[in-house]
Amino acid sequence: MKKTEVVVTGVGVVSSLGIGKEAFWDAIISGRSGISKVRSFNTREFRCHYGGEIKNFRPEKFLESKKIKLLGRVSQYAIIASRLALGDAGLGLDKKNAEKTAVIFGTTSGEMFQEYLLEKWFKKNKKAITKSSLLQVPAGNISKNVANSLYITGPNYVIPTACAAGNYAIAYGADLIKNGDVDFVLAGGADYFSKVTFSGFHRLYAMAPKKCCPFDKKRKGMLVGEGAGVLLLESLQSALNRKANIYAKVLGYGLSCDAYHTMIPDKKGIEKAIVKAIKNSGIMPKDIDYICAHGTGTLANDKNECAAIKSIFGEKSKNIPVSSIKSMLGHTMSAASSLEAIACCMAIKNSVIPPTINFRTPDPECDIDCVPNKARKKKIRIALNNSFAFGGNNCCVIFGKV
Repeated sequence: MKKTEVVVTGVGVVSSLGIGKEAFWDAIISGRSGISKVRSFNTREFRCHYGGEIKNFRPEKFLESKKIKLLGRVSQYAIIASRLALGDAGLGLDKKNAEKTAVIFGTTSGEMFQEYLLEKWFKKNKKAITKSSLLQVPAGNISKNVANSLYITGPNYVIPTACAAGNYAIAYGADLIKNGDVDFVLAGGADYFSKVTFSGFHRLYAMAPKKCCPFDKKRKGMLVGEGAGVLLLESLQSALNRKANIYAKVLGYGLSCDAYHTMIPDKKGIEKAIVKAIKNSGIMPKDIDYICAHGTGTLANDKNECAAIKSIFGEKSKNIPVSSIKSMLGHTMSAASSLEAIACCMAIKNSVIPPTINFRTPDPECDIDCVPNKARKKKIRIALNNSFAFGGNNCCVIFGKV
């Protein structure tokens, strides 16, 4: 029996660097930062005042105004990114293929309507809390709202594995197609700029004051971001039959759980996920041409990720380009790995590697080629996308040129 190959034929982006693949790709290749002063809430009582907020967001450009009031911000991002991915793939959904299309989303915080509800409860009274706002609380609404908006009736899931959830969604979506359960999958991650999330990372002393500087010796932490990234997956044969534009193949993935620490990544767990992804893809370590790093800019993450890369790739590790687009976007939570997956696909398609910006001082513990500050032209056949989450939930996905 011939093995089903899964490909990416459409991508959709909502980010602080712009909405749509063109704005996103142009920004990360130009090394432009989406980091700015926080406006959505008062940061006077915090040490940090910067993040990857999406400014001047106008959902009415993409969604019916009467529906916007019934949708949380995360669902709005997810729906818009999904519509962009379908449009990019040139796929129109009718009743027949809507039944064979899955919607798989990852999220870290869900809709975070708790913030809104608590504010209403304490500043006004419980009667100010509406039924419609209560119905938006469950995280499962994200994929449900995407499906309802696009009239999709196939499998529908939300995967809550935090900052690796976007990659988990892509991996699971690829399995659904390989198993013949569905013909198409909208897979990705979405999260918004939450005061709860901002406060949590601030309390952990994990945030940089102004810039995210992955792999730099003087790095001081991450910055919180927001957005959504969605990939349209289908079989290679389906894409060829439709004469669709193909970005890349989903070669395989690897999962691991550190079972080590809630917040600190473990080198062994990272290694397991990368090694499993390589084996699952049927390739060798030497075949990988580019690594899109998790690269949060925290001391522990960058150090352990680099240590795992050096352990697996040996001497070649110094010659493999390893860049972090979080230097430009901040950490967009579950959207991070799906946006990074899109960066991998577009890097393969365009033969250009995004840079790690804000890099100034080399770190002996991170002595990798982090593509400092400027994009690089390079033919890429195979790219590895790393994602590591709180709780030790790791997922690495490998993409290949068709």
